[in-house]
Amino acid sequence: MINILCLILARGGSKRIPGKNIKPLGGKPLIAWTIECAKACKHVMRVIVSTDDPAIASVATQYGAEVPFLRPAEISEDRSKEIDAFRHALQWLNVNECYRPDIIVKLFPTSPFRKPGSVDKAIDLLLADSMADSVRSVVKCKEHPYKTWSIIGNRMIPFVPDDGYCKVKDSHVLAYQQLPEVYVQNASIDVLRAENISIGSITGDDIIPLVMDEDESIDINTPNDFLLAEAKLLKSEIREI
Repeated sequence: MINILCLILARGGSKRIPGKNIKPLGGKPLIAWTIECAKACKHVMRVIVSTDDPAIASVATQYGAEVPFLRPAEISEDRSKEIDAFRHALQWLNVNECYRPDIIVKLFPTSPFRKPGSVDKAIDLLLADSMADSVRSVVKCKEHPYKTWSIIGNRMIPFVPDDGYCKVKDSHVLAYQQLPEVYVQNASIDVLRAENISIGSITGDDIIPLVMDEDESIDINTPNDFLLAEAKLLKSEIREI
């Protein structure tokens, strides 16, 4: 049997939205949306929240997630690396439970509207491709990188160099339909082989894309993001799991 673990990283101390992970959205804490999604997935066997915050831990257990440990403060800071939280969780589970997952599903608590079916699809994609290291969710870019700029002094310099190879000349004046499709990771789903962590990587090098739509890709990081999510719920544009 392939052991599939869902790991939700949810530290406390959010600066832009205090208490973000447990702030109510549509009548329940933000993190609850992700926990309920994970528990509804047909492939996921365990749902664990890694947090340094007892308040988040309490809410997480209330909604059915496991919180078998609190993450150390030194790997729960603004600049802490995700992989350190992964290493801590896997080491704790190995030492205390002799539990070693084969596949890890990382769900971001700031992405409340992803669907269980999308998570299961991501898992299926990885299970079907033995050469892939991971699956990462993406969404089509609203702002094309060929139309981005750096400002040096009082001059605009194309952020993507016009080198005649990867970029269409004068692409900043072309319609979007004339440019290649480009996708951005949407901070929603990562599905990875647990062995990646032992070599110092979450996604590895061989990554399969999972393309998601804009509603599923809503990522809440600012007060305006919260207002957008609440507005969509009020308009019934988003259906609960």
